[in-house]
Amino acid sequence: MFAEEPATASPSLRQRRRAAAIREIVEAAEHQIAENGPHALSLRAVARSLGMTVQGLYHYFPNRDALVTALVAKAYDDLADAVTGAVEAAADEPAARRFLAAAEGYRRWAVTHVERFQLLYGAPLRHYAAPAEGPTTLAMRRLGTVFQREMFDGYTTAQLAAADTRALSPALRAHLQPLFAHGSDTMPPPASALLLGAWGHMHGMVVLEAFGHTSFIGEHQAEIFRMAMRDLLEDIHRRIPAQPSKTAVRTPSQEGHRPTRTRTAADTDRTDTRNRRRP
Repeated sequence: MFAEEPATASPSLRQRRRAAAIREIVEAAEHQIAENGPHALSLRAVARSLGMTVQGLYHYFPNRDALVTALVAKAYDDLADAVTGAVEAAADEPAARRFLAAAEGYRRWAVTHVERFQLLYGAPLRHYAAPAEGPTTLAMRRLGTVFQREMFDGYTTAQLAAADTRALSPALRAHLQPLFAHGSDTMPPPASALLLGAWGHMHGMVVLEAFGHTSFIGEHQAEIFRMAMRDLLEDIHRRIPAQPSKTAVRTPSQEGHRPTRTRTAADTDRTDTRNRRRP
């Protein structure tokens, strides 16, 4: 007989109030970033917008870095939600179209939330360093997992290990080996190199558009992006070998037997020509 597991206690009133206050602070900080950009983030201004003192805000976030970490982690989660939602909307489509849906979901979120995207990928905030293996790292990995899954869906570890890439140095190969999970194993270094290259290509195009560097393309930016992503994925998949087909086993009765060749119209023409040349 197994002991009953204790029921999970509901959050206390104090815990619920604290969680609600933290949400309000984060939302107020996001609003300030949307209005003035991430570099204008001010704890004093956030507190003032909520009718709090800075000292009161410190009860929830001990310093600016703690608030920035919460903002970055939430931005990554919101971006990952947008990408995941785009993939789920294309759930019945082939993997290639799901990857394109993920890429377009990434682009749409970036160009819609430029200031928050800048918080993630713009010029680093002075004197801020994200905590190692903290919430920002975990949120970023969640986003990367979506693209990895859709890019290499259906490929085995052996196929990914045989991907056609430029020669990797031993040092780079050793660094890439444990970097990404692939099922119960780790992703082979050649596939990891392809993934990182693809990420840089996709992200670079989005950054150029979100930060206004490709405005000369005008309303055609989405079409250019889709075309580039299709070409990118096709190139990656061309580099991955197909599954080896099973070798047909010849029976003893087939050994030494030469199959009969079907006579074609070209054969008939050649025979007629030879007959006409005879004296």
